[in-house]
Amino acid sequence: MNLVDSSGWIEYFGEGLNAEFFAPPIQDTGDLVVPTICIFEVFRWVLRYQGEPDAAEGATFMEQGLVVPLDDTVALVAARLSIETGLATADSIILATARAHDATLWTQDAHFKDVEGVKYIEKRKKKV
Repeated sequence: MNLVDSSGWIEYFGEGLNAEFFAPPIQDTGDLVVPTICIFEVFRWVLRYQGEPDAAEGATFMEQGLVVPLDDTVALVAARLSIETGLATADSIILATARAHDATLWTQDAHFKDVEGVKYIEKRKKKV
């Protein structure tokens, strides 16, 4: 199983320099876990920068994976992870969800750089 964090989805939808890194797990929807917190973060970002139609289309695409709402078990694990690692709330929920589903977490978020079970790629910026 794979879980792409919000930064990966945004990179993919925004056709960023690391989009190809995230394409395989995103396009393999049969093995894709999608936490509802990622749907929230990605929808909000796309709505802000690309508009309602693109945001709705992105959310619909994300919903092709296994959508996982936050439950009490994951919430408690995420809280512990947050204390242990210093991760922010959303990042802790994403990591806890990945672990609950034995999924590899794909990201370009540097907070996850050295975390077990994570496939990390450094964020690349387009040259102006």
